[in-house]
Amino acid sequence: MMQTAIIGGTGVQQLPGWEHRAEHACGEGVYIYEGTLHGVPALLLPRHSKGHKVPPHRIPHARHIRLLRERGVQAVLATAAVGSLRPDWTPGTLVVLSDFLDFLRTVHTLYDEEVVHTDFTEPFSPLLREALLRAAQQLGIAVQSTGVYVCAPGPRYETPAEIRMFRQLGGDVIGMTVVPEAILCREAGIHYAAVAVVTNLGAGLSGQPLTHEEVELVMQQATTTLGEWFGRTLRLLQATPMG
Repeated sequence: MMQTAIIGGTGVQQLPGWEHRAEHACGEGVYIYEGTLHGVPALLLPRHSKGHKVPPHRIPHARHIRLLRERGVQAVLATAAVGSLRPDWTPGTLVVLSDFLDFLRTVHTLYDEEVVHTDFTEPFSPLLREALLRAAQQLGIAVQSTGVYVCAPGPRYETPAEIRMFRQLGGDVIGMTVVPEAILCREAGIHYAAVAVVTNLGAGLSGQPLTHEEVELVMQQATTTLGEWFGRTLRLLQATPMG
């Protein structure tokens, strides 16, 4: 059976429908849970560690992906709380990401000691994106089928001028964590796709200051939908040959 994993971002320590079977402490605040999501076996890795204790710029992304590869993981579905760069994508909007802009100040790679240039013509796995979109259609979940994710280093939120710049460059949503995972999974030979949950409008679009509590509240409201959606997606993937 295909080994799959979920990387849970802000507000996603687990999902409705998750049945917990075992917990593995992997050092440096990294935890991997074993269980099932709506009856489908999977691993669950909380991106920010148990209890959301690790800030975005301190997440050991390479360690996460190496651990998943060591456990034979072939496919990863991730959640991401994001700010919207466009006023028509309001809080609660779900986006199956299709491309990204990398504005991190750190290089993330598994190839520090050799010359390897990885193709990113399709930054997110077409196989997983198709499964996510098919599952959303079957469940009647309204989603945006494409979206460009801007990755900023954090941990601060962006300025209004930065939000305007990123939108002019073609970004749709902004976050701090997805791009390292997408890069490292591609290098590790693991299929990777991410669902972005819009939790707030970017600075300057709403006229209100941003708070982490606001982000967590919207994510909590989205978890039931995410649990059903990811569960159906995992079931579809069980019948899909992996390439």
